Order: sequence, then structure tokens, then C-alpha cells
Amino acid sequence: IVLTGSDTVLLQSFIDALGSGFDIKDLGPLQYFLGLQVLTHGDSLHISQLKYAHDLLQKHNLEHCKPVNTPIATKVVLSNTDGPLLSSPTEFRELVGCLQYLTLTRPDITYTVNTVSQFMSAPRAPHLVAAKRILRYVKGTLDHGLIFTPQLRTARLCAYSDADWAGCPDTRRSTSGYLIYLGSNLVSWCSKKQPTIARSSAESEYRSLSHSCAETTWLSYLLYELGVSIQFPVHLYCDNLSATYMAANPVFHARTRHIELDYHFVREKVTVGSHRVFFVPSVDQPADVLTKALHKPRHTFLCSKLVQPRPSSLLGGC
Repeated sequence: IVLTGSDTVLLQSFIDALGSGFDIKDLGPLQYFLGLQVLTHGDSLHISQLKYAHDLLQKHNLEHCKPVNTPIATKVVLSNTDGPLLSSPTEFRELVGCLQYLTLTRPDITYTVNTVSQFMSAPRAPHLVAAKRILRYVKGTLDHGLIFTPQLRTARLCAYSDADWAGCPDTRRSTSGYLIYLGSNLVSWCSKKQPTIARSSAESEYRSLSHSCAETTWLSYLLYELGVSIQFPVHLYCDNLSATYMAANPVFHARTRHIELDYHFVREKVTVGSHRVFFVPSVDQPADVLTKALHKPRHTFLCSKLVQPRPSSLLGGC
């Protein structure tokens, strides 16, 4: 188990109490746990899955493969009907399952892993090729992970939400994505296909905005229970002007009737002052990496806001 706390004396007394009742061994500061490798750098923590990713490459005989710069090609559109069915889908399913665990510290591959995960029931040859391309991308970014740094003042929750309207070629459903920061630290992210078809880009963007609003609401309550003070209001950033205007305008327009629940949920949070919606230009929208395939320069730029490389050893402990 991992124990953490801000009071070292209380933490040590709790460890001693556990030791008096159970046969345990104190392994000292956290370094490796369930595939997560923790590197302390000054007051900061770098959390990666370096050894796990390396073992995954070895398992699929790709440790000597040629790396690629993006996890998915921009011109590739995966479909339920393209290519022959795999004679044995076990390899694909095992690979995608392992990649899903890798997204714990790699938000830069979340969109692509979410995309290939949609073909688990009947995978085809192009789907396996796309999954292995993710491994080739991981090969070139093995030491990338999350950075957590102490905040010098009371932090604020900020969420960036985006949507790719009607991006699925089979169902024409949109993909929602959001990134949530506590101060400068990325603490939550999601890339998920929307459950229903959006009739406009504003509708898909507003649904994504609603998802990020719900997640930040839950996080604010969680932080309160943990005794962590944060600044209010929570800032929600969206790159769609129509969605921004709908959140700010108390008039219930006809265009919002088919997303009434999402509309009232966000409006209620804005009205009570717990949340505030801002417009962010698309060029400054980091959540783009969670909703669509990007070219190398754009992908590299956005990923620098999510994960960072740090030198680490491949040796893991237990």
C-alpha cells in the first residue's frame, strides 16, 4: 500500500500502528508501485510508466522498432468495415488493454487508445496496425510522464474542453475531450465518444463543456473533503463561441432545447458563481489532442503541456 500525508510524525505513527497489528515492511519513499515509477526532482514529482512501457514493447517484439512522431496518422480513419477481420483477435485485445493502463500517466495517447478500443468486439487488420503504431510512438517517448509541482499559493481548478463534431465515420457521433488542471498540475483528463448524435458543432462542444463542468464539480468536493483549499470560481475554457454564449446568456434559445439538461446544469453552476466560462482560441486549446489526430508540430506542442520527459532507470522495485 501507499501512504501519504503532510504530517511526517503522524504518518510515522500510523505506520508503527499498522506494524503492531500486521506483518508489514516499510519500503521507504515511494519509487515504484503497480507499474508507476516515481522520480523525485527537488520539490517536484515525475510519475511515469517507463518500465511498464518497455516491457510492453518487448512483449509485442517492438523494442527495436522505428519510432513515430504521432500516435495516429492524420489521414487514417478507422471504421468497422475496413480491412479483413483478424483470425485471432486475442493479440489485439491484450495490446489495447495494456495501452489503456498506460494512459494512467500518458494523456497524449488517450484519444488514440480510446479510438482503437471501440473495435474490441470485431477487430480488423487496420485496427491492429493502428494499435501497434501507438507502441511505436511510445518507443520514442518512453520517459514521458506527469509532473507534479507544489503550488506557492492557493490553486484554482481550470478545465479545457473540446469536441470533434461528427468525427466517427460509422455513427457520426462526436468525441468529447477535456483536461483539468489544479494550478499548473494536470490532474484529470478524458476522451470519450458522445452517447448521442449532435446536430451542430455548438451542441457537441456544449456537451463536452458540461462533462468538464461535472468533473470539476466532483473534484472540488473531493478536495474539500481532503482539506485542500482552492480558488473559486472554477474556470472552464471552450473554443466555441456559440457554446460560450449559451453558458453566459440566461435566455433559453430554441437551439438549446435538445440539450436542455446540459444547458441547465452549466447555467446553474455559472449563476451560483462556482464556475465561469471563458473563450479560448483554438490555437491555444490543449484539449485538441484528446479529440482528433494532429500533425507532428501541433501534436508535439500540445503534448509539451501534458507530459514531460525525465531521465529514469528501467530498474523497478516492488
